[in-house]
Amino acid sequence: MNFQSFPERAGRAARIFLPTGLATTPSLAERVEQLNGLTVPEAAQVLTTLPEGKALALLARPELHHAAEIVSALPIEQAVRLLKGTAHDRVTDLFQAMDDEGRRTAIFARLDPATARAVEHLMHYPQRTAGAMMTTEFVSVPENFSVADALAHIRKVEKASETIYAIYVLDRLHGNLVGVVTLRRLIMGEADANILTVARRDGVVSVTPLTPQEEVARLIRANNLLALPVLDEYARVLGIVTVDDVIDTMIADTTEDAQKFGGMEALGKPYMKISMAGMIQKRAGWLAALFLGEMLTASAMQHFETELEKAIVLTLFVPLIMSSGGNSGSQATSLIIRALALGELKLSDWWRVALRELPTGLVLGGILGLVGFARIALWQSAGFYDYGPHWQLVGLTVFAALIGIVTFGSMAGSMLPFLLQKLRLDPASASAPFVATLVDVSGLVIYFSVALVILSGTLL
Repeated sequence: MNFQSFPERAGRAARIFLPTGLATTPSLAERVEQLNGLTVPEAAQVLTTLPEGKALALLARPELHHAAEIVSALPIEQAVRLLKGTAHDRVTDLFQAMDDEGRRTAIFARLDPATARAVEHLMHYPQRTAGAMMTTEFVSVPENFSVADALAHIRKVEKASETIYAIYVLDRLHGNLVGVVTLRRLIMGEADANILTVARRDGVVSVTPLTPQEEVARLIRANNLLALPVLDEYARVLGIVTVDDVIDTMIADTTEDAQKFGGMEALGKPYMKISMAGMIQKRAGWLAALFLGEMLTASAMQHFETELEKAIVLTLFVPLIMSSGGNSGSQATSLIIRALALGELKLSDWWRVALRELPTGLVLGGILGLVGFARIALWQSAGFYDYGPHWQLVGLTVFAALIGIVTFGSMAGSMLPFLLQKLRLDPASASAPFVATLVDVSGLVIYFSVALVILSGTLL
């Protein structure tokens, strides 16, 4: 397409959207990036000047920022026209993301009945399930079709289908799934042969509408599928989940989980697109909660104030103790959250993880404890610092405390995601700062308790 043919009324938006090189036609991805660099009104204005096919291709891209707001900013008739030509699952996502309730209602009221029914149907399913991810636009043929009939049918419906690489063979009477044919098998089949001769009928992998998206992703990956059928209780095909749907959803969830794991609420928008007020709102609550949690650290130190006055040398190792426990807890939490997300672990595996993390924590704590003791001995012998006549006991205290704290951190960090999942909460909420705060408080209690046992009668 020649972007220089844009009408003059597109103004600045059209000029920004021009390709930088006259001889180079920008790719679809480059056009999406150009749109992302515009304001919502400018992006909407650009879409109004594009041929419908180009506008549909841009609107279908999940990388397009503020797509719902752009659609909302379009004239209603054009918005309805574009949504009619867009995949139903994408239309559902756009409606769910629209903030303007009045505009959403006005656009929805003008949709054609087929699109409206499909969107209502998809919005009925909970988020993060196969039903919420699926599209109702797939290729299906009755079981009495020949290979030639199926190919002819594909030629008619391919533009309105999400994918043509999997064709679903349905029972003529009840509409339930009989088999699945790949496009490769179909092309290789004899033209006059019945479709079932090239269909896979046994071991067809499918899911229900309420199957979690993590399980959907696992099945697609494990079976090397391009699409996965979603069936109701009567084995009728409600829709399909394609591999690109899974990728888009998992990328969004990975971003959200990474933000949660950093100790904040998920932004929900690109970093540079969220307002200052929105940024503060997303971060302030978690920071305040973590700050209140860290206050318990001060309370723990106040509880051992007498011991600190008697053995000031113990305060030198408080940062070392706190950071080691928090680090071990964060490591364990990261590993378990990822394993749960990939389906490598289930809720019932918590005891296996506990039996694995306990000796791991003891060994890791022992390694850090030896390093800490060696550091004290080296500094004492080299004259860098005098830890007093009982420096060996101080070193032993640090050694024993690190074993206990790192072990506790590993156990707490590995069990917390299981606890959150049991409570039907997102395990990603077990953020690194949250685990570190939890282990900081308990670490101080362990450290000073060990000190009381080892240094009693000498420094304490």
